Amino acid sequence: MNKLVLALGAVLVSAGFAAADPLEGQWRTAKDDNGNSGLIDVAPCGNALCGTLIRSYNSAGQQIQSEHTGRRIISATTPSGGGKYRGKVFSPDRGKTYNSKLQLNGNTLKVSGCVFGICRDGGTWQRVN
Repeated sequence: MNKLVLALGAVLVSAGFAAADPLEGQWRTAKDDNGNSGLIDVAPCGNALCGTLIRSYNSAGQQIQSEHTGRRIISATTPSGGGKYRGKVFSPDRGKTYNSKLQLNGNTLKVSGCVFGICRDGGTWQRVN
C-alpha cells in the first residue's frame, strides 16, 4: 500500500512539471506591409497558447514605439500534430485577426491565415530564444 501511495504521489508531482510546448518562447515576425516587424512572446494562456507583442522594429531594424505593444497577437492557438498549430493571429498593419495556420520547423515558424475568405501569408518568423 505504501508503494502505491508513493507511486501515485510521484505521478502527481511530475504532472505539475509538464514540458513546455515547442512554440513557447520569443519570435521575431516577418516584416509587414510597412516594413515593420515585432518580437512576440508566446506562452500558455488557459488551454491554449498566446503571443504578446513586446517590441516593434522599423524596416532598418531599430526599435520603435507601437500602439500595439502589449497586445495579444497570437490567441486561441493549439497544436494539431506534426508541428502544426491552429488559432488566431492579429495583423497590426491591417488591423485584422486571421484564422491562422502555423507550421513550426525547428527555429522557424511559417504563419498564414484567412479572414472572410481573404488569405494572407504572414511570412516566416525566427525564434529569438
